[in-house]
Amino acid sequence: MSLYKNLFKQTLIYGLATVFPRIISFILNPLFVYYLPDKSKMGEVSVIFAYLVFFNVVLSYGMETAFFRFYNTEDNKKNVISTTTISLFWSSIAFLLLSLLFRNTLASWSNISVEYITYTIFILTLDALAIIPFSKLRAEKRPMRYATIKMANVTINLLLNVFFLAFLPKIVAHNPTGFFSTLYFENFQIGYIFVSNLVASLVTLLVLSPNYFNISWKFDVVLWKKMMYYGVPILIAGIAFAINEHFDKILLDWMHVPMSDIGAYSACYKIGMFMVLFRTAYTLGIEPFFFSHASNENAQQTYATITKYFVIFGSFICLFVIVFIDLLKRPLVPNSNYWDAIKVVPLIVLANFFLGIYTNLSVWYKLIDKTKIGAYISLVGAAVTLILNYALIPTMSYYGSAIATIAAYGTMMIISYKMGQKSYPIPYDMNKIFSYLGLTIVFSAVSFYIPIIRENYYVKTLLLLVFLYFIYYSEKETLLRIIKRKK
Repeated sequence: MSLYKNLFKQTLIYGLATVFPRIISFILNPLFVYYLPDKSKMGEVSVIFAYLVFFNVVLSYGMETAFFRFYNTEDNKKNVISTTTISLFWSSIAFLLLSLLFRNTLASWSNISVEYITYTIFILTLDALAIIPFSKLRAEKRPMRYATIKMANVTINLLLNVFFLAFLPKIVAHNPTGFFSTLYFENFQIGYIFVSNLVASLVTLLVLSPNYFNISWKFDVVLWKKMMYYGVPILIAGIAFAINEHFDKILLDWMHVPMSDIGAYSACYKIGMFMVLFRTAYTLGIEPFFFSHASNENAQQTYATITKYFVIFGSFICLFVIVFIDLLKRPLVPNSNYWDAIKVVPLIVLANFFLGIYTNLSVWYKLIDKTKIGAYISLVGAAVTLILNYALIPTMSYYGSAIATIAAYGTMMIISYKMGQKSYPIPYDMNKIFSYLGLTIVFSAVSFYIPIIRENYYVKTLLLLVFLYFIYYSEKETLLRIIKRKK
């Protein structure tokens, strides 16, 4: 019992450390929208953040996962720590030096200010250097320290953004000759956003820096080759995921969509975070459950039931967000100049819902130890993302990117289901799942795309209540059994 209690405790702590940064990102979106009234500036921030995500994957090159794999299988754990640390240390330093040397070329190629390129290079390097110290904390089962540092990082970032964007201009206006006037630069909002990230990353690495002084600095070439062989497929899968999740902003820039449109798209895209938060919290809790129940006699039926209830809760969240989108946009995107991109929100929310369903359906290849299939499916999704973006952006701008996102995740969902039923059949209640999903899509489309209904909250609320009644009617027998058990 103590084993399961400890596992639950660690899962809860790591889950908090994972969900908390997403919540902070959710909070930062209205802050950026409010203090970047020029949508083109928001567009620049979004494109640079997309590059950050992409290069974070490249700079880790699968070594984080390889570290856990070999830390648990090798007898000489200190050798694993030192080899992985040295590998990432020198690759990060090489990236730093080469990027700084060619930063003017990178700025010219990406059409991003050299100043912002420089901040990005240092942020990427600092984050890469923190990968193994963080991994070591997890391997040594020190979840509290791990979570504390992770949450401190995003909290520092949030507080600095609030200070620089909201308070510093007012302080300087009140006292133009004071100390804080030395920190203030006019029209430097984007710079402040990246300075905040840079300081947070630097503080994090300083806290973790003792790890670099407590290793032997011995490099095992044979072990490193094995780790690289293990890590490269993970790198490929990570790149595919980054393409599906964030590459659309980069493609929009490459295909000469105005930065103001990219800014509006990125701001409204964040409203889809409601579904992302639900999916992330659910995944963190359910994956350990999937593995712990794999040997049970009725495991497949359990997985089928869980997936059905994920669809029920996800459908409700999806419909709720779309029904009340015109109310939610006011606090989440507090600038009407951005609202012309609100039309992408139904597609993005539904796309994230599809990704959550795919997470449920992907249990089969994890349970039969064929995780490479996940990488292949992600690559198919990435191919769909790239092809549809290139095909649709010229005529549909960012709306084409939203269509590409939902198509990519929908394709991954369908492929995983079809392949899974052949290798590890699970008796999903497809009739009910399709009913809930279909009703959600129809009611969402009606409440959002028909103007006379979109303006009538009585009708939209009625649609939501009809959906809830349909759920109750369909699941009445199960609900009554649960109530009887409690009594």
